[in-house]
Amino acid sequence: ELPPSEFMQVADSTWLVLNVVSNGREPPGCQATGVTKIARSVIAPLAEHHVSVLMLSTYQTDFILVRERDLPVVIHTLAGEFDIYKEESGECVPVTCDDVSNGFLKPKPPASPTLHPVQSPQTRFCVLTVAPDTLPAIATMLIDVLFYSHRRVPGMGIWGQDLDSMTFFSFSLIEGYISIVMDAETQKRFPSDLLLTSSTGELWRMVRIGGQPLGFDECGIVAQIAEPLAAADISAYYISTFNFDHALVPEEGIAEVIQLLQQRQESGR
Repeated sequence: ELPPSEFMQVADSTWLVLNVVSNGREPPGCQATGVTKIARSVIAPLAEHHVSVLMLSTYQTDFILVRERDLPVVIHTLAGEFDIYKEESGECVPVTCDDVSNGFLKPKPPASPTLHPVQSPQTRFCVLTVAPDTLPAIATMLIDVLFYSHRRVPGMGIWGQDLDSMTFFSFSLIEGYISIVMDAETQKRFPSDLLLTSSTGELWRMVRIGGQPLGFDECGIVAQIAEPLAAADISAYYISTFNFDHALVPEEGIAEVIQLLQQRQESGR
């Protein structure tokens, strides 16, 4: 319904949303959460079968977006590990490989994925939620943060010149559930009794993947982060955007995360 505009870019493909309700045959005792939890069972297999994904973690759960044309490959790849359902008229209906067999092609052996550079600003972030009925109380502040508080200086790049002060604000509303990611300084501008977080109130640090915009055709970008973090049992909150991918990890683990990713970079050269 949005009118065409020279200021709006639209990706060519139509995407479908996958929600992993359980983590398949993940061994018991695994403490990792977020994208790390499904790295071995979902993220890595899809990367191996040349399926490009967008990842969106929310306060409640995680969503994987795949191209509609890739659905047959996705179903065939994951059917051995998961029971797969589709939503029809508000009900979940089982999906079998035969339902999506048309056009399925056996994937070619994957080439070695590109290992993108990673950067970690010093900014500390909060992962929050808010009750939908209290959203009007912070609507004015949200509008100010979204549209007025982070104006770029003319002539500066997408992220400005200083990654140590990276601007990042994410707001998602999915089936009535609200998730917000904001830096700790911005959080102080909101009423503390309306923004809800975990009982520990933990802070997160960010790893941004990619030195240049990534595009939508490459596979294995999420796996580049998720696999080494899964091996180390480190939780991660992952957000793909139009240009870059971002992983948030608990603040106390950022040094280990950077070391793991640097080791992966060196071993892939």
